[in-house]
Amino acid sequence: MSEQSNISGHMPAPPSAKEWVSVLAKYREPNAMRSSFELAVTLGPFVALWAAAWLALDVSYWLTLAISIVNAAFLLRLFIIQHDCGHGSFYNNRTLSDWLGRILGVLTLTPYDVWRRTHSIHHSSHGNLERRGIGDVHTMTVAEYKALSRWSKLMYRVYRHPVILFGLGPGYLFLVQNRIPLGLMSSVRYWASAMGTNAAILAGLLIMLYFGGLMPILLIFLPSTLLAATAGVWLFYVQHQFETTCWEGEEDWQLHDAALHGSSHYVLPPVLQWLSGNIGIHHVHHLYSRIPFYRLPEVVRDHAKLAELNRMTIRESFANARLHLWDEGSRRLLSFRQARSL
Repeated sequence: MSEQSNISGHMPAPPSAKEWVSVLAKYREPNAMRSSFELAVTLGPFVALWAAAWLALDVSYWLTLAISIVNAAFLLRLFIIQHDCGHGSFYNNRTLSDWLGRILGVLTLTPYDVWRRTHSIHHSSHGNLERRGIGDVHTMTVAEYKALSRWSKLMYRVYRHPVILFGLGPGYLFLVQNRIPLGLMSSVRYWASAMGTNAAILAGLLIMLYFGGLMPILLIFLPSTLLAATAGVWLFYVQHQFETTCWEGEEDWQLHDAALHGSSHYVLPPVLQWLSGNIGIHHVHHLYSRIPFYRLPEVVRDHAKLAELNRMTIRESFANARLHLWDEGSRRLLSFRQARSL
C-alpha cells in the first residue's frame, strides 16, 4: 500500500479495518531461523540467570533476589513466545509450535491448551458487550453498574481497584486460577492440559526443594513468577482498557473494527519493547494475529497510519488505571467519578 499523495495532491482515504487485513497478510510468514534465534536469546539468558541466582544463594540472598527480578523480564518474553505458538505464528509447523508452547507453559505456569482456547475466545469476541467473560478484564457499562445493588457495586469496585488488579490479581491468576480449566470444565482435553502442566510444575518444585530447600522457591521461583505475572497483567490491561477503546452490542459489533480500534499501540522504550516481545503493538496483533511478534515493528515502520493509531505512552497509560465503566452514550471508558456526573 502506498501512503504517498495521489496526482491531485490529496492523501488517499485510509483503509478500513477489514481492508488492512489484506495489507498485513504479507507479514504473516514466520522465519524458522529467526524464531529459533528469538527462542535461544530468551531461553538461554533465562536459564543462565536461574543458575546464577541459585549459585548466589551461597553469597547473598539479596543478590539472589536481584537476579530473580531481572530474570522476570525473560520469563515475560518466554510467555510472548508461548503466546505466538498459540496463534501459530512462531513456527509454520503446528505440532512443533504446540509442543514448544506446552513446555514453555510449565515455566509460565500456564496450561497451554487451556490458554490457547480462552485466548482464541478473547480474540474472536473482544469488544462485544454480549460476549464478555472469558479471557478479558471484566468491564461493565455505566447503565449496568447503576442497576447493581450497593453490595454488587462494592464488589465491582474492589475488583477494579489497582491493588487487586495489579497487586493480588496476577498471583491469583497464575498460581491459583490457572490450575484448573475455568470456562472449559466439561472437556477432558483441557483437564489433561491443566493437570499435565500442574504435574510438571509440582515435579519442578519438588526437585528445587530436594536440592536447595525452600530458598530457591522463595527467592527465585516466586519473585520472578510474580513480577512477570504483574507485568503481563499490566500489559494486557493497557492494551484494551483506555478511554477511546471500542465496545459494541452484538448487532453493531464488527470483528475487525473491534480488533483495530479496541486495542492500543503502547509505545515503549526499545529495551522494554524487546523484553515484552513487541506486544505493545497490540492493535496490529489483534487485527492479524498470525504475524510473528518480531515482525510487528516492520508493520508500523512501513505504515505510518498504523504507527499513529491508538498511541499510548507509559506516562499516559497510568491514567487508564482509573477508568472502569464503558459509557455507551459518549463511547468512552470512564472513571467512577465521571460516571456519577452523567
